[in-house]
Amino acid sequence: MHAESDERGDVVVPTADKSAGQLTAELAERELGSRAPGFIKSSKPLHVSWQVGVFVVGLAVVVAGAAMLVLPGPGWLVIFGGMAIWATEFVWAQLVLRWTRRKVTEAAQKALDPKVRRRNIILTTVGLVIIAVLVGIYLWEFGFTMPWKIDE
Repeated sequence: MHAESDERGDVVVPTADKSAGQLTAELAERELGSRAPGFIKSSKPLHVSWQVGVFVVGLAVVVAGAAMLVLPGPGWLVIFGGMAIWATEFVWAQLVLRWTRRKVTEAAQKALDPKVRRRNIILTTVGLVIIAVLVGIYLWEFGFTMPWKIDE
């Protein structure tokens, strides 16, 4: 694929109302393919070795992130880091990251909607009031004693 075309093969026509920075960022986002240095791309065996290395490193990071989903640690952040490593070399990973970025942006826009924010604030307040009432009932019934006996 060429830098001036998108995934569907349609030609991207730059518009005059965009600044140079926006246009450069847009073209950089559209670019798919290997980001290996030129001297590595020039040799087929070296490029395949490079791809294998990138895949192994990305796989190790993704596996570590998957382990962090059940162990302490930032699991999803590490998994997306591994995907970013893969995206330096593989088009499929670049497309997955684009899709993910688009969905996260849409979710952020929905979360900033005033109606959604108001609803979330109300639900959080109601939840905190319920928890406070339950803690108050527990303290009224049992006092401030721990359920285990440390003195023994």
